[in-house]
Amino acid sequence: MKTHCSCGAGALAREAVSPAASVPPTEARRKPSLLRPAFILALFLASFATSAHAAAPVYYTVSLANPGAHLLHVTINLAPGADERQLQLPVWNALYQVRDFSQYINWVRAKSTSGQALDVRLLDKSRWSISGARAGAEIQYEIFADDAGPYGAQLNLGHAFFNLAEVLMYPVDQRTSPVQVTFADVPSGWKIATMLATAGMGDFTAESYDQLVDSPVEIGSFQESDFDDGGGHYRVVVDADRSDYDMQKLTAMVRRIVAAATTWMNDRPFQTYLFLYHFPRTPGGGGMEHAYCTAIDVNARTVAEDPLQLEGVTAHEFFHVWNVKRIRPQSLEPVDYTRENYTPSLWFSEGFTSTVEDLILLRAGLLDEKQYLARLASQIGELEHRPAHLTQSAEESSLDAWLEKYPAYGLPERSISYYNKGELLGVILDLALRDATHGSTSLREMLEWMNQNYAHQGRFFADSQGIEQAAETVSKSQFDWFFEKYVAGDGEIPWDDFFSGVGLRVVGQSNLVADLGFATVRNHDEPPIVTQVAAGGKADRAGLAAGDAILEVEGRAAGADYEDRLAQMRPGDTLHLRVRSGRGEHEVHWKLDSREEVRYELRDVDHPTPEQRARRAAWLKGEAQAAVN
Repeated sequence: MKTHCSCGAGALAREAVSPAASVPPTEARRKPSLLRPAFILALFLASFATSAHAAAPVYYTVSLANPGAHLLHVTINLAPGADERQLQLPVWNALYQVRDFSQYINWVRAKSTSGQALDVRLLDKSRWSISGARAGAEIQYEIFADDAGPYGAQLNLGHAFFNLAEVLMYPVDQRTSPVQVTFADVPSGWKIATMLATAGMGDFTAESYDQLVDSPVEIGSFQESDFDDGGGHYRVVVDADRSDYDMQKLTAMVRRIVAAATTWMNDRPFQTYLFLYHFPRTPGGGGMEHAYCTAIDVNARTVAEDPLQLEGVTAHEFFHVWNVKRIRPQSLEPVDYTRENYTPSLWFSEGFTSTVEDLILLRAGLLDEKQYLARLASQIGELEHRPAHLTQSAEESSLDAWLEKYPAYGLPERSISYYNKGELLGVILDLALRDATHGSTSLREMLEWMNQNYAHQGRFFADSQGIEQAAETVSKSQFDWFFEKYVAGDGEIPWDDFFSGVGLRVVGQSNLVADLGFATVRNHDEPPIVTQVAAGGKADRAGLAAGDAILEVEGRAAGADYEDRLAQMRPGDTLHLRVRSGRGEHEVHWKLDSREEVRYELRDVDHPTPEQRARRAAWLKGEAQAAVN
């Protein structure tokens, strides 16, 4: 199983010119800035005067004075303007799910610059109107923040981590205005890590609200390691128990991945990039990409026992530097924080990123051919075992992403995953490009073309039509058949037709496997939820019920790899689960029966030709074949 992430907002966060920030500055290791903070602030203020959208910036102050209660106190200072101002808190961020962050707002108040109380009126569940703000206004509110993980916002006694869209309202008429945010009442000894530009102790700036919220913030007593590679500077920040990771090994892994990815894309669209890691001992996991950084959570025990989980999510999130953050579908722009943002292209934006994830791991030497083919065969099995692959297309799965928070949507009869099918589409399109060009063109050339013609030009691609255009341009071949059958349509994929060019075939064999007696879905970093239990079966008799949350599998937190661990169970084994239900937390266990299941493998065709072997070697490198004289 691969750890999933979610596409973030489209606006690129301005790259920080100072690679570290702390409060106070003597408590963090700093490197010389390219520009002094005073000069940065001068440029920042100068931008206000030239802005066509607003005459003044928006100032935020976020107080961390109450970490024990997980409460943030936010102050917004607005310059003189219209008499009535509206403030909006996003209803979604990071995940393609309406999560209504206003549910955590305790109160909202406002006053004039002279201290007079102003009228605050709720317009809908996440928008407020402030009357009497002509001469300026100060808005204050309190918000609860204890949502752990890369998709959340959390303040506790150990640290703070913020996706800022989940805690900061924006003035509706000043979303494009420059902003400054100050973190106040930071506990002694805590440092701040973010890619926002620094403007003094605890002060950070962005050119707009969109850029502000595309830069997560870690505040705490984290550990940091830095390195340079290929002209880029990389920061690795970890908030976790020091016994749960090896910083030297972690940094070495990150170095190999960034070198492989930037070389493969022949591009590095940043000067500095930040990796934020959490290794919790609780269930959870996943990653969230941003323009100049990523936030990643992997269960501590998984880090120790299955390093490939951490390597995979790191490679996936880092490749989002290009795919999603810069090579971006038009349907996701502009971002609307007040409602669902629909796109039919997540099969590409997420799925192809998973395709490239494994190519990066291969090139970095973190994955070998045998492991790669086994992972690929597992993905084929995941798709084939879901009956919905005959009824839901990749584009439809992308549009339905907003249903993922509902357990019933995750049933095999209801849906497929745009990650899963998208990854497989990336693989077979790569093979089809090679077939159409006798090996001279691959997925690499297609993505480099999209990078040059969309990302570097500041343009967005026209969803599936734009991807098809890229494939046809680099291959000089027609690919409408591919997109009609396998992207817009739900046609069965003839695996062997695509894999024969690299001398492989897909073989399905019936095997006796453990019959768990239940099915689950997992909503990103939430515990898995039981969706079905076989009536009268052993799981049913043991007390497992639909709606139960699985907290532990065999004494281990049910993190992102829980499906892999369940798949390792054998008939006759006794399965132990710790679950949470309406009756509280309790343990259930039962002896597993058996059932037949088709398992898939990628095997050599009979007598592979030299040409097939040569094409496979190039394919596993993620490269086109060298021209033969």
